[in-house]
Amino acid sequence: MKKKILVTGGTGYIGSHTVVELQAAGYEVIIADNLSNSSEDVVDGIERITGIRPAFTKLDCNDKEGLNALLGKHNGLRGIIHFAANKAVGESVREPLTYYRNNIVTLINLLELMPEHKVDGIVFSSSCTVYGQPDILPVTEDAPVKPALSPYGNAKQINEEILRDAIYAGLPFKSVILRYFNPTGAHPSGEIGELPNGVPQNLVPFVTQTAMGIRSELSVFGNDYNTPDGSCIRDYINVVDLAKAHVIAMDRMLGGGMENNLEIFNLGTGRGLSVLELIQAFEKATGVKVPYKIVERREGDIEKVWADPKRANDVLGWVAGESVEDTLASAWNWQKKLRERGIQ
Repeated sequence: MKKKILVTGGTGYIGSHTVVELQAAGYEVIIADNLSNSSEDVVDGIERITGIRPAFTKLDCNDKEGLNALLGKHNGLRGIIHFAANKAVGESVREPLTYYRNNIVTLINLLELMPEHKVDGIVFSSSCTVYGQPDILPVTEDAPVKPALSPYGNAKQINEEILRDAIYAGLPFKSVILRYFNPTGAHPSGEIGELPNGVPQNLVPFVTQTAMGIRSELSVFGNDYNTPDGSCIRDYINVVDLAKAHVIAMDRMLGGGMENNLEIFNLGTGRGLSVLELIQAFEKATGVKVPYKIVERREGDIEKVWADPKRANDVLGWVAGESVEDTLASAWNWQKKLRERGIQ
C-alpha cells in the first residue's frame, strides 16, 4: 500500500514540483492549498507529467476545523510536507501581521492535529533567511540564527523554534527542517513552473517576464553592496533538485533513518551568484537580452549568502545536480509555454 502524504501549498511553485517527485517515488499525495498564489490548473500539469491526479482540496490551513476534517477524510496519513505560507520578503515588511498569521498559525494547527490523526512526521519548508547575514561563508547548519531582517524571515525562525520546542516536549512526531536557498527554474516538461499572481516577487520570474516583454525592465535593487559587482549574491538552486530532497527527507523520516527526532539541512548548490551575474547567465543560456535598471536597495534584503550543502550531501545523499544555465533555460522554456497557452 502506498504511503499517504499531505502537501500543504501543493499547487504552489515548490509544492507542485515536490508532488511530482513524491508520486514518481510511489507516494499517494493529497494537496491542500487556498490558491492565494497559485491555480488549480497546476493539478492538471502534475497529472500530465506523472499520469496520476493527486487528490486536491481548496483549503486555508488557518481553518483548523477544515484541516481536521481533511486529515480525518484521508485516514492513515503518514507524513506532511508544509509549504503553505506567504513568501515575499518585501511584502512581509509592509504587511507583517498577514505574514505572522499565515506563516505561523498554519503550522501550529498542523502540529496540534498530527498526534490526533497519528501522523508520523512533518517536513518543514524553511529558508536561509534564518541565518541573516552570516559571518562566515559558505554558511553551514551550525551557523548562528541571527535576528531576522524581515517578518518573513522572523516567521521562519519562530516556526523552527516551535518545531524544536514541540519535539523537546515529547510530542509524538518527527521533523526534518529544510533550509533552502533560492529555488528557480521549472520542470523540464514545461508543464509546471513558477507562476506568481500579479507582479513577481522573486527575481527569475521577473527576468523571464521582462525577457518576454511582459515587463518593460527589471529593477536591480542596489549596486553598492560589498560584492564584486555591487549587487546582492544568492545561491540559486534548481527547483526539481530541491523537490527531490523533500522525497529523500520523507523517506528518511518514515523509514526510521533519522539520528534525532529533529534534523536540519541546508539545500543549496554551494555557489554564490550576483543578481547581475544571473542576468548575464540568463542571456547566455537563452540568447535573449534583459533590460534592467539599478534602483534603491530593498528593505529586508541580505547582502550575500550561499550554502555549504555538505551535510545534505553526506547524510541525505542529495546533491544539487543542475547547472544554473540549464536551470535558467528551463525557466525560459516555462515562460514560453505560458505564452503559447495564452496565460501571459
